[in-house]
Amino acid sequence: MNLTFNLSLTQQYKSSSQIARVLTEYWLKENVYCPVCGNNHLSQFANNSPVADFICNDCKSEYELKSQRDTITSKITDGAYSSMIERINSDNNPNFFFLNYSPKELSVKNLIVIPKHFFVNEIIERRKPLNINAKRAGWVGCNILLNEIPTDGKIFIIKDCKIQDKKDVLAVWAKTVFLSTQKKENRSWLVEIMKLIDQFRNTEFTLSEIYLFENYLKERFPNNNFIKDKIRQQLQVLRDKGVIEFKGNGQYKKL
Repeated sequence: MNLTFNLSLTQQYKSSSQIARVLTEYWLKENVYCPVCGNNHLSQFANNSPVADFICNDCKSEYELKSQRDTITSKITDGAYSSMIERINSDNNPNFFFLNYSPKELSVKNLIVIPKHFFVNEIIERRKPLNINAKRAGWVGCNILLNEIPTDGKIFIIKDCKIQDKKDVLAVWAKTVFLSTQKKENRSWLVEIMKLIDQFRNTEFTLSEIYLFENYLKERFPNNNFIKDKIRQQLQVLRDKGVIEFKGNGQYKKL
């Protein structure tokens, strides 16, 4: 995998945003494999496709690419809020690549892929409507909140300019694919519990420690009056799927 961009592609472009788009999209197409099935070739959709940017020729998984200079921030600006919510709740919502590159060295620093089953409504932030003087007055955009996604949902293909082992990437993806078969509300719960587990510094934690988030979860899911019961249910699912291990007497371990 070559982390350097092909600068010969930019000669006909003057806009910095166009140059960045051409460089990052071409680089991804030429260098990145499908993290779902491991196929070494991704095909590019036509520009401005409403569906996605890339597709795997084998398993037909679709991907959208978001690129940022210097660092990947915790908030990624996206398009219309209503369109995004509709999209992530549809049957053909894409997975997302988040690419971070060095504008000085013109090379890739980080590449994260986030499986589509981690895209629940709670990670999409509604921005304020544009003011009345704006060209699109009243239009409402959105942000993707990367800090609301559990660690297992942010899979590094490249981390700090270091290429990660392909087998490890595929294994991490396979670890959470069970979320894709969960119903919408249950998936939101599982993602939330996984995110809370990430907050524990130690690999082991207790049921009592998870219960400390009861009020927080009540705010997230106001229609549920049995928060502790729901917590235990989700921990059981995560145990059965091999995300955590139950060690007995209310003790758990992150795997």
